[in-house]
Amino acid sequence: MNSSLLAIISLALFVGGYRFYGGRLEKLFDIKKDETTPAHRMHDGIDYVPAKNWFVLFGHHFSSIAGAGPIIGPIIALSIWGWAPAILWIVLGSIFIGGVHDFGSLAISVKHDGRSIADIAGSLISHKAKILFASFVWLALILVIAVFMYLCADTLAVEPKIVIPTFGLIAIAMLVGYLLYNVKANHALVTILGLALTVLLIILGQKFPILPAVGNVRLLWGYVLLAYCFAASVLPVQILLQPRDYLSAYLLFFGVIVGYAGVFITHPAMVMPAYLPRNAADNVMWPMLFVTVACGAISGFHSLIASGTTSKQLATQADAKKIGYGAMLAEGAVAVLAVIVVGAGLNSRAALSEYLSQTGSGPVGAFGGGYSAITKPILFGMGGFIAILILNAFILTTLDTATRIGRYLTHELFGIKNRFIATLIVVVLSGSLGLSGNWKKIWPVFGATNQLIAALALLVITVWFLSRKKRASYIIIPGLFMLVTTVAALLYSLDKYIHSKDYLLVGMTAVLLFLSGYLLYEVLVFRKRAKAAAVEPT
Repeated sequence: MNSSLLAIISLALFVGGYRFYGGRLEKLFDIKKDETTPAHRMHDGIDYVPAKNWFVLFGHHFSSIAGAGPIIGPIIALSIWGWAPAILWIVLGSIFIGGVHDFGSLAISVKHDGRSIADIAGSLISHKAKILFASFVWLALILVIAVFMYLCADTLAVEPKIVIPTFGLIAIAMLVGYLLYNVKANHALVTILGLALTVLLIILGQKFPILPAVGNVRLLWGYVLLAYCFAASVLPVQILLQPRDYLSAYLLFFGVIVGYAGVFITHPAMVMPAYLPRNAADNVMWPMLFVTVACGAISGFHSLIASGTTSKQLATQADAKKIGYGAMLAEGAVAVLAVIVVGAGLNSRAALSEYLSQTGSGPVGAFGGGYSAITKPILFGMGGFIAILILNAFILTTLDTATRIGRYLTHELFGIKNRFIATLIVVVLSGSLGLSGNWKKIWPVFGATNQLIAALALLVITVWFLSRKKRASYIIIPGLFMLVTTVAALLYSLDKYIHSKDYLLVGMTAVLLFLSGYLLYEVLVFRKRAKAAAVEPT
């Protein structure tokens, strides 16, 4: 199939989904454009701060949810099942499941004082549900921070040309935040200044690569990144976190626009097969495709961001669909691009296999190779460097946002109100796990863990609908699909872990299965109580 036709069809479906399905969801969630949001009502100058402009918040939210997920998962799925299953799940999942999940998490958080989806579970379902859900999410965030810190440090060590752009952007972001919120300067002019300085940083990075003369460069960058995460978590959101993510978003916008332009200019055929039949015992499509491709279709991590940092900065509910639903579809477009540039940009399945082999550079390297080939008429062979720079920028945005959300959950779960102490706990635990390399032992269960968070978030949103006697089919059907799929993936993985005698993963999988069963039980108990209350005589 021609890659440009595939891109046009996918993008058209995203636009149609936003226009029609997103509009329907906006009515179902009872979005009131004139209702005061928590950002105004609970303004504290640190976490609850209304964004200067809806696009600034869109940039923060989009940068935080994107990361490397919509690149890595789709490329792995392409290599296992072919491009057709990957594209179908990305497009349909984004429109009917992921967008619902993200928009719903943002909407109900805004209606509950900007609280996290886990904390809301305590009000809607039970205190036990909150403790279990919040503990599970908190531990998952520790793992995410540890892994992304390691990956970012590794990229800085391998590609010293991105060091200046990576850390220089922090200073530029603080300047942009100061100009927007303190000086009240013109939004467009400040953005242009920030982007111009960012381009200058990229040029300087090319000319002055930085490779510190120390024994363990990765360890050094790991400590530097942890220090940055601490600062980004405790500083007022408008000073560093929000403007840095906003400027980073333009890097991805540039990369995506140039990538699609390259597809339309070169319009190569998809070299990789549309469908790869697999042995029934080897990576069965259902349920494994749906936990392999998370970001880009649906990801539980998105609910933590939507109900964590984003809901506390939403200036008006009128922007909820643009940010909650629109950003998810935009991420779907990134995932589609990843499939296309690898499926059409690499010249053979053997080339992809070489990237994904133990001696290769993995999905990130495959993306860089395909992106470089597709964008050669525009970027003249620099596509690979640009792709790595963008990916590293987005790994860092996910890293700093996850740290701040970890701090929020520490407040809610342990009652530690001091933001410095709460952040220190998160950073120390994450750093210990990441720098020791022990995260590798438990990372195999993260895909299912992430999707279980998504399923549980959808169950909480379902309860919110039921508590208001609203029609919940738009939520409960995606929620049950994700719950059944994730449980099936856990059982499938459990069988493999038992046979390989990996008892650590066996135990973790058993805990995840218990958690999903218990929270489903709590939801069913709530529904039973709600039905009983509805039939009681008045």
